[in-house]
Amino acid sequence: MKYKFVSWNVNGLRAVLKKGFEDVVKDLDADFFCIQETKMQEGQAVLDLPEYQEYYSYAEKKGYSGTAIFAKHEPISVQYNFGDHQDEGRMVQLEYDDFYLLCVYVPNARLSPKEYEEEKKRAEKKGEPVQDREEALERFNYRLKWEDDFRKYVTKLAKKKHVIICGDMNVAHREIDLKNPKPNVGNCGFTDEEKEKMDKLLAAGFTDTFRHLYPEKEDAYSWWSYRFNARANNSGWRIDYFLTDKGMEPHIKEAVIYPEIMGSDHCPVGLTVEI
Repeated sequence: MKYKFVSWNVNGLRAVLKKGFEDVVKDLDADFFCIQETKMQEGQAVLDLPEYQEYYSYAEKKGYSGTAIFAKHEPISVQYNFGDHQDEGRMVQLEYDDFYLLCVYVPNARLSPKEYEEEKKRAEKKGEPVQDREEALERFNYRLKWEDDFRKYVTKLAKKKHVIICGDMNVAHREIDLKNPKPNVGNCGFTDEEKEKMDKLLAAGFTDTFRHLYPEKEDAYSWWSYRFNARANNSGWRIDYFLTDKGMEPHIKEAVIYPEIMGSDHCPVGLTVEI
């Protein structure tokens, strides 16, 4: 059976609903439409998508994070979040006969060690207070722990059946995955530590489906800063992914990016498999 998947960090579901979100879902006509950064609580948005069943994971903090899957196929089971990471709404997992589908929103590190040192120098030069390093990098370290725990979790899942992971992974894995790699080395989303976590996830038995099909394709991005006219200049980053277990590779039929679809600072990405 052929399945079409779409994933999109919508940067606020209520906001993107005013920009034609439902039309995008209907036009792409995927079996599964996964979204990240819903930024809402239960009942704050009503969608007119009768073909889909809706599964939401909400953050405890209002207006923050959140993930959802809209599915045309009824799952065997549904799980929200995993392990110790229960309060930020960063995962929805649906189980089917042949695979698990996980929609995830990997935590943003916010401040990298390099960026902290730069901020420290600026503050010292101006005579301003310097934030404690451990406190400043708390989120960075949490992100790395989240990645380790997630890798262990999905590796166990893959021993049971196929696994399809999609979402905003908040890392450009290689230089080819962002427009200006050199000045961004060490910045959040392109630190050695974050890239190493993606290395480890792939080494644990997972495949970056887009690079599997298009290993040398350049200028293929899924996120653009709102600053400096970045999107018009296609000065972007590829930080939204579909990953599958290695055993799924023969079933991968297409991996796509939809840069023409507006409404967020991210664009949707897609995957088609036949099982």
